[in-house]
Amino acid sequence: MGKIIAVHSYKGGTGKTSLSGNLAAIYARRDKKVCLMDLDFRAPSLHAVFAAHKAEYWLNDYLNGLCEIERVLIDVSRSYANGGKLLVALANPSTEAIRDMSAKDRKWEMNALGKLLSLKSSLLDDMGFDYIIFDTSPGLQYSSINAIVAADIALVVTSLDASDLRGSQRMTSELYDLFEKKTGILMNKVMAEYLRSKKEREKFNNYFNSMHKLPILASIPCFCDVLRASGDYIFSEKNPDHPFTKKMDQLATQIEKF
Repeated sequence: MGKIIAVHSYKGGTGKTSLSGNLAAIYARRDKKVCLMDLDFRAPSLHAVFAAHKAEYWLNDYLNGLCEIERVLIDVSRSYANGGKLLVALANPSTEAIRDMSAKDRKWEMNALGKLLSLKSSLLDDMGFDYIIFDTSPGLQYSSINAIVAADIALVVTSLDASDLRGSQRMTSELYDLFEKKTGILMNKVMAEYLRSKKEREKFNNYFNSMHKLPILASIPCFCDVLRASGDYIFSEKNPDHPFTKKMDQLATQIEKF
């Protein structure tokens, strides 16, 4: 059975979109059929990664009831999958579209939730996708809550910033417990000295576990060259032997076991 994975965070700037894109590419290289969706309608960014590929419709159009989901999907397998299949559904980055999505009322959001839930049958069952990966809006927007409700697994990305750690802890204890979602933490941009030895890693994990009761699926070091890439491309595709790529590959395996 295929799975829907929601990649979420308490605040922006955690590297959520980069991790979503790289995770999708890793699974595609494992001969999986993957769909990567940009549900961050207030600050869409995946369109920049896939700028060479033009959509007939945006994901906004699907949620607005203007088209079926098949009209939104862009097959980028030739550029990224290397064995499997990778399709993307992009959010409209125009200012007008962002304003429109920000003004949606609760009734619209409930209808949008129904459309997200229907992806389980249309994409996972009918089209045979192995994974759908939602890159969500940070925080507690309706759109991000919808993504969490529709998902099978939630991955919460957090940095070591104190406000991010505290906010993530509150968000997961108040929201994720309510929905009873299988949830794991991704610690991103971790300073190398926290991970350089077994003793330091244990100390770091003990500190984090004192704040969170959720499992840490990965602690991803802060790599300067990943930061320099600025999210303009899928880093693991251009750097298959980089430690970041190996870490993402390990994460993909962790999620499969999870």
